[in-house]
Amino acid sequence: MTQISGVQSWSLGVTLQLILAAALHQGFAAVAPPTTAPTTAPPHKDPGRPERGNYVVASANGTACLLASMGLQLNITFSSLSQNKTVQDVVNLQPNMTKSSGSCDSDSASLRLTTDAEKTNLTLSFTLNTTSNKYHLSEVFLSAAWPDMKDAVSARNNSLDYLRGTLGYSYMCREQQTLNVTQNLSINTFQVQVQPFGLTGNQFGAAEECQLDEDDMLIPIIVGAALAGLVLIVLLAYLIGRRRSHAGYQTI
Repeated sequence: MTQISGVQSWSLGVTLQLILAAALHQGFAAVAPPTTAPTTAPPHKDPGRPERGNYVVASANGTACLLASMGLQLNITFSSLSQNKTVQDVVNLQPNMTKSSGSCDSDSASLRLTTDAEKTNLTLSFTLNTTSNKYHLSEVFLSAAWPDMKDAVSARNNSLDYLRGTLGYSYMCREQQTLNVTQNLSINTFQVQVQPFGLTGNQFGAAEECQLDEDDMLIPIIVGAALAGLVLIVLLAYLIGRRRSHAGYQTI
């Protein structure tokens, strides 16, 4: 009986280690920040989860050349007039108040989002590698002139490598991601599906899911497999112990 308890304790320990490893793996899968943000006051409001907007960029002949469906949240650090210090504000882009435009070429495409109310202009530029047939978000440009800003904010980074996909396929990520652009700007994305190249008609191609979504699906599988292994080990320990118990009775 002592031997069976030892096997059960060992199997439980192995199961807990597997579950812990799965949780740690999901934590390390988050997008790593390329820059360190300056010390600022914390955000003074929580806008909640942004609404998902649907955006289309059309080519010269009127057909869609870029499709995007996503919720966007801007994290901007600026000098505040009302607080007389540097603050970080979090603002959701509201699709019903956002105008979309853009352009498409054979190996580049851009989506421009403009809001009149808060004087915000956000441009997302994608680049296609015609050799590998892979595309990615390569540049982000933001200009904002909010009422509380002491000076208008302008941020640009043209060496990014986010939202990677394959020509003819759409990039999809249901999980929240943080795209670090500069020290003063990062963008939270929610339920993203985007395709800047290789569209057929006005519909997304088959989706390639991001690593975060794959990890989110992997953890229940790992936990389920670990629990199934635990049940199997306990069952085998029980059968072995029972067999030895019968053998002992026959000896007597």
